[in-house]
Formats: sequence, C-alpha cells, structure tokens
Amino acid sequence: MRYIGLAILGLTLAACSGGQPESDVTADPSVTIFPAKQIVTMAREGDVAGAVAVKDGRVLSVGDEADLVASHVGAVLDETFRDQVLVPGLIDPHVHVMLGSLQYGLPLTPPWPMATPEGGYRAGLATRDAFLAEVSAIEAASPPGETVVIYGYHNLIHGDLTRADLDAITTDRPLLIWHYSSHDFYLNSAAIDKAGFTPALADRFHGVDLDADGALTGRIYEDAVGMILVAYGDVLLAADNMKAGFDGFSKMLRENGVTTVVEMGYGIFGLDYENANITANWSAPDVAGYRLYLVPEHRALAGAFGDGRVDAVGDLLDGTRPAAAPVLPRVKFFTDGAFYSQTMKLSAPGYLTGQSEGTDGLWVTQPDELADTIRPYWDAGYGVNIHSNGDAAQTATLRALKDLRDSGDNSFTIEHGGLFSPEQVAETGTLGANVSAASHYVFYMSSIYDAPLGEPRATWISPLGSLTETGAVVTVHSDAPLAPPDPLRAASVHMTRATNGAVNYQPQEALNAYEALEAITLDAARAVGLDAEIGSIEAGKRADFTVLSANPLETPADAWEALDVWGVVLGGDKRELTE
Repeated sequence: MRYIGLAILGLTLAACSGGQPESDVTADPSVTIFPAKQIVTMAREGDVAGAVAVKDGRVLSVGDEADLVASHVGAVLDETFRDQVLVPGLIDPHVHVMLGSLQYGLPLTPPWPMATPEGGYRAGLATRDAFLAEVSAIEAASPPGETVVIYGYHNLIHGDLTRADLDAITTDRPLLIWHYSSHDFYLNSAAIDKAGFTPALADRFHGVDLDADGALTGRIYEDAVGMILVAYGDVLLAADNMKAGFDGFSKMLRENGVTTVVEMGYGIFGLDYENANITANWSAPDVAGYRLYLVPEHRALAGAFGDGRVDAVGDLLDGTRPAAAPVLPRVKFFTDGAFYSQTMKLSAPGYLTGQSEGTDGLWVTQPDELADTIRPYWDAGYGVNIHSNGDAAQTATLRALKDLRDSGDNSFTIEHGGLFSPEQVAETGTLGANVSAASHYVFYMSSIYDAPLGEPRATWISPLGSLTETGAVVTVHSDAPLAPPDPLRAASVHMTRATNGAVNYQPQEALNAYEALEAITLDAARAVGLDAEIGSIEAGKRADFTVLSANPLETPADAWEALDVWGVVLGGDKRELTE
C-alpha cells in the first residue's frame, strides 16, 4: 500500500505541473511572453516562431506560444503583437549623427527627392536653372547680413558651380553651398574673403580648386574642408541648429523602426565637441528610442593622441576616457575620396566627364601606407571599417587586407564599396572581408555615372549579389543624411535594383528577400561586431525587435518601404510610435 500511495502522489504532482518535467518549469513573473502573428528570427533561413519570452531585456526563449507558456509558469502574457510581425531590430550600421544634425537643419536644394524630418520627401531640383532659382530664393528670404549655408547641390545634376555663379546671386554676404556628398563646399567671394582664404591655401591642402589664372574658383573639398569648419563653425555648429537637426534625425530613425545605429566616424569634429553635442541631444536608448554606438576615426585619434592613439581606443572602451555613447572595439579608416563628388580613386583612364574630368580622384591614405596605418590597431585586436569607394581604391584596400591577414583574422569591413571589378569581388570573398554598401549609389547615381565612369566601370556599382555568392557578409547602410535612414527601403532597392529613372540597374546583382532582410539585421550586426548581441531573435541576445504590419519575406520587394511600423521593442520595453 505504501508504494501504491507514493505512485498516486507522483501522478498527482505531475498533473498539477501540467505534465511538464519539474526541471523544465520556471515560475517567474519577471518573464514576459510576447505572442505574435509571426516572429521572423533570422537565426536561420525559414525559421519562424509564434512567441518570444523575454527577461531582463534579453531573449529567454523562442518557439511555440503554448510551449513557452507551459515552460514559464507565472510569466506575463503580453498580447500587444498578436496581429503584428516581429523581426530583429533593424540596424543602420553607418550613419553620421553629427553631420546629420548639421545638414538636416539647413535649407535643402537636393538633386532628387530627399527624405526630411518633417515627413515625406523634399522635391528634387532636376535642372541647373531650378537649383539656382531656389538658392536665390533662399538667400533673399534669409535675414540681412547673416551667412547663408545651403545643402544639396550635385554637379552631375546641377552643372558646374563657381564663385562667379554665386556672386551673381549675392556679393553682400557669405554664401556657401554644400555638395550632397558632404565632401565639397562652394563659396562666393564674400565667403572667401570672410574666411581669409587665398590661393596659398592650395600649398597646404590638395582640396583647393584654382582656375587657369591661379585664382580660387570657390570650391574647397576633401582634406581642406576642415578649414571651412574653422572659418564658419559658429554658423555650421550653432547649438540651435544642431539640436533641431539631431531631433529630426532621431525622429526619422524611430519612424523607420531602427533600433541600432553606428556613428561611423566618431571624433572627426573633435571628441570633446561631439561628446558635448551627443550628450546634450541623445541621452540613452530608453529615452531616445534607439541604440547609438560610436566607431572612432583614425585621423581624429592620431590628431588628438599621436603615438598614444591605440591606447586611447582602449581608454574609450573601458571608460577611462569618457564617451557620450558606447564605443565599439573598431577603428574607421579612409582609402580614397567620395563617390558622390567624383573624388573616389579610379583606375585609368580616370574620370571621363564631370567636375573631376581628366583626373583619377584622390587618395586619403596612400596605398603603400595603408597596411602600416592600420597595423597598430590591428595588432591590438581591433576591427577595421574602411571607407573605400573606387575600383583603384579596392585594389589598395584588398592588398592591405591581404598583408594584414598574415597576422590576424580581425573583422574587416569595406564601407560604401562603390565599385568592384569581378576580380575584386572574388578576392573580397577569399580574404573574408565584409562589405557595408551605401544603399543609395545604385538608386541615385547609376544612370548619371554612365558618362563619368565609362564601360565597363559603369557596370560595377555595388555588385551585392556577386559579393554574397562569394560568402562575403553584405549589409547596406544609409550614410545618413546622404540617404534616408530607412533600412526597409535600403533593402528593397537592392532586391529590385531600382533607380530613380526608368530602368533597373544590373538586375543580376539583386539580393533575394532573405539576403535583403539579413542585410539590415544579422549581417548589419556582423559588419560592426555586434552579432553576439543583436541581429537575430535568439536566446541570450538583446530583446530588440521591430514591429511590422506584415512579414517582409512574404511581401513584394517594391512594397517593403510601405510596410507599417508599429514601433519597436527595445531591451524588452515596448515603444509604440506616437504622433
């Protein structure tokens, strides 16, 4: 009888526990279970779940709702997303929050429709006459005597621009036009005079344009742009303008369901200034609604710390040297100039038309110095994110990586990656490089770059499909404000290879739907070394989700941008968009 009684007691206890083995049951009211219409985990292709359990800001488990409820007795069942789809929190792995703060607060004259913090798009100015008319109207409406700075000019759309063109608008006050690329300024005579610029500036900097008579044309670009910031910092870096721009930038990120962004160039404006500005305008993820990480830039480190630059990265990481947001164990470098302003470095015969006609672009770091410039950080174990645009730049960048691979398997991400020849595509995969591609080059620039690049280089813009086939990790970024900080749009255009014209550029280079979603989630995390923390919905990772009206993988590519964003879950906390 004693044994029968024990057996009955055992059956009773089993029934009370819902049939679950006692070791599998956790009675914990601090666990929240979120059922959803679908949860796209991105842990592996085809992996979809019905619910996710969250505790202390991290994913506890993912699976069937009934199984999670049975396994986590006493958990809170939050049914907010019963009719929504959860995907891993969307990531924009290369933005410029400081630059965005500057430019989103300025009058805009974009060459094509440009997303703005006010919502929707600012209409593009598709002709030179329209551009000059808008500049004239902005100048006339500005308070008398004030310096006027306007952002959005592009020479391949608006034609060449000289001080004479701007003097025809005004000689009474400084007028500065900021190229869409952010790498070039164009000044009228009053702006040149106020800054104290003379042709002798060309002896100090490559980026000073002189005419046939040796006079300043008004174009100041690339490494000379710092002189603009010195001369006009009181205007460009005005606190009110910066706050308005930062607030607008943050609003765009939230509306697009972005949970993580990476400032890819921390320190370019000066560490102290950037810390003060970021601290004033971005306090923490739970306030701002998104996570912000910082990647320090090599030239800024070298300028501030000299031979102590590598140690300075360690100090930023461990908190010995304060930073306004978490710093990643990575360093940003530059091989060449800008894609947009035709200063990226090309193979022969160089640029065939445009403002760089007859040249082959600019090196920021000389090819024979590139590996040695990176090596001290590399030997310290830091990852590399390197701006490398033109095909000649890819040759130099890949050669440097090959040298570096002899002493380490550090993460190495090519940023922007404007042009890749087929041979460079193959080598990128062989060397294990990641590619964080500028989302907007194909859409905005592929057609207008036909003439400046010529064949076959005009067919080499952002070949993401081929890069993916080599096994390279491929992600896309906005480089905001140069493109909308909208990962769903960025991914969409690389599925369709759509342009702002009537053609689809090199459609054989398209990503499939899973590759495209991976490019703005898990692969975006990999490109900045955060894949152990974010990028997929898996146990142990942060509970960062973007909440959508439908599953992108079941949505036509050209409709991704139109998916409704409910908001996000950040560290387990729901953050619904509000008007």
